[in-house]
Amino acid sequence: MRWVTPLLCVPDDGSVREAIRFGEHSLTYDRLAVASAALAARLTGARRVAVWATPTPETVVAVVAALRAGVPAVPLNPKTGTRELGHIVADSEPGVVLAGAGDVLPPVLEALDRIDVETAPDGAACPTLPEPSPESPALIVYTSGTTGPPKGAVLPRRAIAASLDALEDAWQWTGDDVLVHALPLFHVHGLILGVLGPLRRGGSVRHLGRFSTDGVARELSSGGTMLFGVPTMYHRLAEALDGSGPDAAGLAKALAGARLLVSGSAALPVHEHERIAAATGRRVIERYGMTETLMNTGVRADGEPRPGTVGAPLRGVELRLVEEDGTVLTGPDTIGEIQVRGPNLFTGYLNRPDATAAALTEDGWFRTGDMATRDTDGYVRIVGRKATDLIKSGGYKIGAGEIENALLDHPGVREAAVTGEPDPDLGERIVAWVVPADPAAPPAKDELADHVAAQLSPHKRPRTVRYLEALPRNDLGKIMKRSLPA
Repeated sequence: MRWVTPLLCVPDDGSVREAIRFGEHSLTYDRLAVASAALAARLTGARRVAVWATPTPETVVAVVAALRAGVPAVPLNPKTGTRELGHIVADSEPGVVLAGAGDVLPPVLEALDRIDVETAPDGAACPTLPEPSPESPALIVYTSGTTGPPKGAVLPRRAIAASLDALEDAWQWTGDDVLVHALPLFHVHGLILGVLGPLRRGGSVRHLGRFSTDGVARELSSGGTMLFGVPTMYHRLAEALDGSGPDAAGLAKALAGARLLVSGSAALPVHEHERIAAATGRRVIERYGMTETLMNTGVRADGEPRPGTVGAPLRGVELRLVEEDGTVLTGPDTIGEIQVRGPNLFTGYLNRPDATAAALTEDGWFRTGDMATRDTDGYVRIVGRKATDLIKSGGYKIGAGEIENALLDHPGVREAAVTGEPDPDLGERIVAWVVPADPAAPPAKDELADHVAAQLSPHKRPRTVRYLEALPRNDLGKIMKRSLPA
C-alpha cells in the first residue's frame, strides 16, 4: 500500500481495486490517483477552491485533488438558494470552482474561474506533491445557518485523520469493507465519513446517487459490508421491510448480511430501531458528531447496540456534561450540555473570530449546544438541542427527544416533533407536532397526552397537540423545528 497523501492511500492492487462507484461509473485507485494528481497540478498555489458537490465521481476527484494540492476545498450544495450561496462564496472567496463538464452553474459562480473535472485525463502523470502541515485547512464546510448566515467551519487535515482513525478503531474498519450510502457530498457525513473514510482505509464506496431501498438491497447483496444513512432513510427501509413478498424478504436478507448498519446526523427514533431489528435480526448503531467537531462518540462494532444512545466517546475525544453555570456534572441521568475536546476539533470559523471565541471555553472545550445524559458506562443519550429541545416546564428540565420517542410508539402517529413555548404558569409548556398515520382519523389530543404520561411521567405530557401533513426537514432529514408554523 502506498500513500499519495495521508488522506488517500492506494492499495498494492490499486490498478484493479475499485475505489469509488456511482451507478455505472467507477474508478479504480490507480485511476483516481492519476486523475486527482493531474487536477492537483493545476490547483497548486490557489488560495481556496469551491467544489460543485454533485453525487458523482467528479466531486470525489475534485476533493481528493484539492487535498493533494494542499488547497482548502469548499463543498457547495447544488440545491442552495441564490442568497445563501452568494454569502458562502463571498465569505470563502474561492478563486476557482471545480465542476463536472456537464454541470450548469448558477450566475453567482460565473465570476470564478471554472475547471471542468476529468476522471480520465489523457497522458497524465502522477507527480509527487509536498505534504502540507497537519494543521493546514483541508475543507471549509458551512453550517446549516439555523441561527443566522451559515458559518464556515475550517477543518484541518489533523481533524479528518483523527476522526477517521478513531472510527477505524471503533468499527474495526478495514480495506476489505465496501461502504454503501446515498448521502449528499457537501457535508461531513457524506463526504468525510462516506468518501474519505473508505479511501483512507483502502476500501471502496458505492454511492447510490439517489437513495432507494432497491439500491440498498442490490449493493449490500453484491458485496457491500457497511451502510451509512440518516433516520429518514432508515424509516423508509423499515417501511419497506413491513411489506410482504420477495422485495421485503430480499431487503431483510441484505440488511442482515451487512457487517454494520450506521445511522447519524440526527437521532434515530427507538421504534425505528425496533422495527428494523425485528425484521432483520440486526441492530442499527449510532454515532454523534458535528461539522465543527467531526466525530465525538460512537457505538463500537464489538459493543452493545443500545437504542436511544450514541455510544461512548471515541478514542482521543474528551467529553463532559456541564450545567448552565459551567459546573461539570458527574452523576448519571443528569441533563447537561455536551462539551468536547480533542484532535477532532476544527480550528475555528472562517472570518468569525467572535463566533470562534464564543464556541470555545478558555481551556479549549467546544460548546456543542447539545443536551444529553450519560450512563454509568459512558454511553451518551442526547435529549436535544439546548436552544430548541430543552424544555423547562414546572421546574423540570425535559428533553424533547424522549417525548418524541414516546409519541412515535403510538400507532396513530407517523411523525412527531416536540417543542416548548412560553406559558405563564409553567414557564414553558410542551407542544407536540404530530403527523397522523391516518390523516382522516388522527388520534385524540387527550389520548396522546395520556399515552406520554403513562410511558414517561405526568409532567412530560404535551399540553398542546398540533397536527401537520409533514414536518419540515433539511437535506439530511433533520427536523427543522425553527421552521414549524408559528
